[in-house]
Amino acid sequence: MAKKRSNVIGGWAFLAGVIIAVVFGFLGNLSPNLAYALAVIGIVIGLLNVADEETTPFLMSGAVLIIASALGQNAVGTIPQFGSILDSLLLLFVPATIVVAVKNVFTLARS
Repeated sequence: MAKKRSNVIGGWAFLAGVIIAVVFGFLGNLSPNLAYALAVIGIVIGLLNVADEETTPFLMSGAVLIIASALGQNAVGTIPQFGSILDSLLLLFVPATIVVAVKNVFTLARS
């Protein structure tokens, strides 16, 4: 029962984080408090939303998203809103990917 509840919380955290990242990234109003909030939501996503069988696809997708967002900002420099959205998504997905990667390393070390 607890696993199902944490999955629901993680799912809502993921949806809320993406919506917040895109909306405030588009508006360009990314205050330090909002940046901290996105990072905390990313940690919650990493802790609660990714099951063991989803680890490899999440890490692959997260790595691609992080690399594309970081390197893609040079390509979309003429559209400031798009660059801001990518920054916001990085604030969300970098902590989530790090948490899932660390969980995966502990799982591998246990077995």
